[in-house]
Amino acid sequence: MQQTNFNNYRAIAMAVAAVAIWSLNFIIAKAAVDKIPPVALSFFRWSSASLVLLPFAFRATISDFSSIRKNFFYLLWVSLFGIALFNTFIYIGGHHTTATNLALIGTTASPIISILLARLFLSEKIDIYKLTGILLCAVGIFYLLAKGNWHNLINFRFTLGDQWVLLGAACFAVYNILVKKKPREISAPLFLFVTAAAGSIMLLPFYLLERGSAPVIEWNRDLVLIILFLGAGASVIAYLCWNAAINTLGAGRTALFGNLIPIFSSFEAALILNEQFTRLHAISMLLVFAGIFIANLKIIKN
Repeated sequence: MQQTNFNNYRAIAMAVAAVAIWSLNFIIAKAAVDKIPPVALSFFRWSSASLVLLPFAFRATISDFSSIRKNFFYLLWVSLFGIALFNTFIYIGGHHTTATNLALIGTTASPIISILLARLFLSEKIDIYKLTGILLCAVGIFYLLAKGNWHNLINFRFTLGDQWVLLGAACFAVYNILVKKKPREISAPLFLFVTAAAGSIMLLPFYLLERGSAPVIEWNRDLVLIILFLGAGASVIAYLCWNAAINTLGAGRTALFGNLIPIFSSFEAALILNEQFTRLHAISMLLVFAGIFIANLKIIKN
């Protein structure tokens, strides 16, 4: 029983660590708009992540190549949805909407889609705790989206950027479900290395197409640091933490932690991009925290 509790708490900590790192991804997506095109940003992010993982996964890639070949199409789908499409859509959205909206819309949609898909394909139950948590998180996010006035939702219209983010959220929801199906014989570092490398290869032709029409990238220290953070932090560390949390808590329950991203992003957008952090953000934060706590109350009590 104690071991189970420890595993649950460790998984919760890993999920929180992942979203804390990912929240900066939305800030960078907005801050990097004028520095690098979206597909190029995604391509260099995952290429650098592959290089970071290579020393740790090279031997396993050789010794476990039969497992990789056996699960080739599964790994291909994971790479497509979780690596190639998800982040690229977020970065494209960053050209058309605010950093706060990037975090808000992406994190509102993805957990709901993940929970529904987990119910359909993984038979994960939606108990009263999880349902209440979903509703509270949704209320918290929509309250912020409505700027404290629910009548604003009636006139709310998705911008082009919001639509790209919504597509990205759907892709990440599919990724969450696929991760739960990860074969046991493939270790976590090897799984991430193979999918990151495959995703980079998928992005390569689109990067070359974009390169033909986009402005020339002006490389400097800040841009290199952005790529390194995205490659080592948001791709390697955050994804390893997130995938470990899914394996313990399940795809649906872990997805709810994504609702913390707009809370963290709101703080960071205020500090880095001078976007306002107001009483609305504070109320939204309390509702989201309450929702996540209630959704995980059953495993916390156990």
